[in-house]
Amino acid sequence: MGFTIGGIRDIRAGSRRRERATACTTVAEYTGLCGWAVTPGARAVRGGGACSCGDPGCKEPGAHPLVFADEIPAGATLEQATEAWDQVPGAAVLLPVGRTFDVIDVAEQSGRRALVRLERMGLRLGPVLVTPTGRAQFFVAPGAAAELPHLLYRMGWDDADLDLRCLGLGDHVTAPPSDLGGLGPVRWLRSPLLDSVHQPPEARLLLGTLAYVCHRDRTPGPWLVRT
Repeated sequence: MGFTIGGIRDIRAGSRRRERATACTTVAEYTGLCGWAVTPGARAVRGGGACSCGDPGCKEPGAHPLVFADEIPAGATLEQATEAWDQVPGAAVLLPVGRTFDVIDVAEQSGRRALVRLERMGLRLGPVLVTPTGRAQFFVAPGAAAELPHLLYRMGWDDADLDLRCLGLGDHVTAPPSDLGGLGPVRWLRSPLLDSVHQPPEARLLLGTLAYVCHRDRTPGPWLVRT
């Protein structure tokens, strides 16, 4: 059986409709179930390239909010999310940080190793994202970004060479089902669960393990620690 031009167009149109429906449903889950606001974001050409915002000098191609698009507030229903998302077809799904959660950002390899250790410890954990740029992003209680220097100092990690940073108020993270700057999809390493999204863990409960693993991964040595 052969394909016609019209048939191929129908397939592509159907695929776009399914992608749009998936995005709308996911946005509604984020707003309605997780209690997160969602910000429509710019997109970039696959493989990384020009940003859909149209600025040739864009410093964050495909990874920043669309200035003309309205934020979809926490609590929006499926109908409200669908109506809002129809106004920004193809937009990336961004989550504003610093309101209901902050984010500790580490190298993916370190994040995966730390997550295993944290789960073995039986700690209550929040969602964790992994990006195509090789980062793992741990959701923690808001306020962590402001407290990070003090927390690292108290734990004795303030002078250590750590590939670790904290995102807070004014920052955004890209969430599934979107890609990041055209480089590839963002995925959940640990999916949002209703028992944790509304009360993400305090940063201090995770930070010691994350800092230790990050330091170990950046410092050559005879580390004899199982992960």
